[in-house]
Amino acid sequence: MAITGPIEDQLAIRALHDNYADAVFRRDAADWGALWADDAVWDLAGTIVNGKDAIVGLWTGAMSTFAFVGFFQQTAAIVIDGDTATGRVYTNETLEDQEGNLRRSIGRYEDTYVRRGGTWLYQSRSFSVLKGYS
Repeated sequence: MAITGPIEDQLAIRALHDNYADAVFRRDAADWGALWADDAVWDLAGTIVNGKDAIVGLWTGAMSTFAFVGFFQQTAAIVIDGDTATGRVYTNETLEDQEGNLRRSIGRYEDTYVRRGGTWLYQSRSFSVLKGYS
């Protein structure tokens, strides 16, 4: 897989990823949730959640368990086909729980995107941890 398709769509999907990371750092559920299609699917390391409202609910609950979350991502692939696309993103996270314990992980998202109303959204994200550290 490579990065292919119209440059304006490539940039819009990269902005989608950047907005995702920014919303995670800011813990902004409204901004984070706005990046998902209403009928999206999130596979979070084997926990599969259907629909934007359920996805945001799971994320909000998970985020409440952390005192700090640092989230960095690198776009590795985007393949655009009209109003749909696929992609891959690598992540580097630092998580601090409420007791001050740190965990780090390197992960990968396999994504599908959909353009609705002129805006690119996550249609599905499948996350897997590649390496975890305590």
